[in-house]
Amino acid sequence: METDASSRHPGRLAAWLLFVLALTALGYAARFGGTDTPEDTAYRYESSIAAVVLYGFMLGVLLLIAHRLPLRELFALQRPTSWGRALGLSLLALIAIWVVSAAFAPFLDANEEQGLVPDKWDSSRAGAFIAFFVAVTLVAPVVEELTYRGLGFALLAPYGTWVAILTTGVLFGAAHGLLVALPVLTVFGIVVGWLRARTRSVYPSILLHATFNGTALIVSVAVAG
Repeated sequence: METDASSRHPGRLAAWLLFVLALTALGYAARFGGTDTPEDTAYRYESSIAAVVLYGFMLGVLLLIAHRLPLRELFALQRPTSWGRALGLSLLALIAIWVVSAAFAPFLDANEEQGLVPDKWDSSRAGAFIAFFVAVTLVAPVVEELTYRGLGFALLAPYGTWVAILTTGVLFGAAHGLLVALPVLTVFGIVVGWLRARTRSVYPSILLHATFNGTALIVSVAVAG
C-alpha cells in the first residue's frame, strides 16, 4: 500500500489532471455555449444549493483519487510551524493579489464577466444572499484549496516546488471558465500556491482565499447599494 505522500504517483496525478481539465472544459463550454448567469444569482437559494452540490461532488472525487494515501499530508491539513509567520505571509500575499487586481481593473472587469456580484442590495432577499455568501466565502475556498493547493500541489511537488506552484495556479485560473478574469485568477492561484509552499499548510491558503472572496463580495454589494 502506498503511504508516502511525497513520492510520485503518476496514475493519481493523471486522474487529478483529467478531473481539473474536465472542470475547465465544462466551465468554458458553459461560457461559450450562451449560458447567461442570472443577474440575481446571489439572491437565489438555488445558486447556493447548486454550489454546495458541485463542491460536494468535487470533494468526493478528490477523496477517491487520494484513496489509501495519508490524507493529512496529502491535503496539507497540518498547522503551520508558526501561525504568526503564516499570517504575515498571508497578508503579504493578499496585498500582492489586491495590487495586481487593481492594476488590471481599468482594463479587465472581472466581476462583470463572472456575473456573480449583484448590482444592487436587496434587503428583502437577505437570507438567500447570506446563503450565497457562505457558499462563496466558506465552501468554495475550502474545496478549491483542497483541490489545487492540497491534492494537486502534493501530487506535483515531487516534480519541483515551482512546477506545483505554477501548474496549480494556471489550472486554478482556467477552471473558472473566464477569459477577462483569467490573468487575475492565474496570478491569484500562483500567489496562493507560493503561500502554500512557504507555510507547508493549506490552512493559510484557505484563510486568504476566504478573505479575498468575502471582501470582494462585501465591497461590491456596499458600492452597489
